[in-house]
Amino acid sequence: MPSELEASVVVATHDRAARLGALLAALRAQTLPAERFEVIVVDDGSGDETAALLERETGRGGLQLRTLRLEPSRGRATARQRGWHEAAAPVVAFTDDDCEPSRGWLAAGLAACTGHPGAIVQGRTEPIAAELERCGPWRRPFTRTIRVPALDPGFATCNVFYPRALLERIGGFDVEAYGRVHGGEDSDLAWRAIATGARAAFAPEALVRHAVNRLGPLGKLRFAAGWELRAYADHPGLRRAHFSHLLFWKPSHYLLARALLGLALPRRARWLAPWLVAPYLRHLLDRGRVEGGGPLLAPYFALHDLIEIATVARAALRYRILML
Repeated sequence: MPSELEASVVVATHDRAARLGALLAALRAQTLPAERFEVIVVDDGSGDETAALLERETGRGGLQLRTLRLEPSRGRATARQRGWHEAAAPVVAFTDDDCEPSRGWLAAGLAACTGHPGAIVQGRTEPIAAELERCGPWRRPFTRTIRVPALDPGFATCNVFYPRALLERIGGFDVEAYGRVHGGEDSDLAWRAIATGARAAFAPEALVRHAVNRLGPLGKLRFAAGWELRAYADHPGLRRAHFSHLLFWKPSHYLLARALLGLALPRRARWLAPWLVAPYLRHLLDRGRVEGGGPLLAPYFALHDLIEIATVARAALRYRILML
């Protein structure tokens, strides 16, 4: 592999051929010259048109594209682990198969890596604006996307840069613990690196646009019930950085717990109920304005929060740590 390589872009993909095509187009359009970076796509046992797409893209030229296939599917952590092990450059840039990096993404990320040697560099992530607009106010609440406007303790792999030497030092992803779970492998990777003394920096110009995936009302609730939260049990620093009021995974969980406490008060203490309940009601109204749907969706948002709290409580029992 040419010695002038500066970055290896690693992507794990599974059954997202159309999205993957958009990602590769965005990588072809990078301002960083193509000879200075490579792209490694690990197909994690896809059953759609991914293999055919990758074959066409490899034959096009103009992009140093290498492809690997895992069969059967082994999960995102394993796919990313295989990908970075194949990387030849000193910086490994992770992004996802439902993302579209801006034209200056790699150049800005590498500049930040140079300015913060040895650090984990996290880029800015925003939703794909056109997809958000197409959803409209009544579909938007039932979508999922990722926003990272500032340094975020989750360190999502949709937009993050690691020195290859750092990945080698910590052994990369913990595929034994996180190989088949729904989330957390990226947070675990970062916080194990931080535990060894690695620093973290934010690069706002290294922009990635994330898909707005339509889940539907039931799909959004199923997603809420499927979170894997082991990383929060494994890393106290992640809990301290992310949790609200020390105990709650999300601020809305704290507000809902307050409201439920207010509704359960005995008659002699009912005078406290408005003080306990009102903040959550305001939150639901604000959420309807921001996410869409208005006040009519307040019961749905409350149900979503209840399911998430139950998911976190289940994880708390499993990992024997107090969180809601």
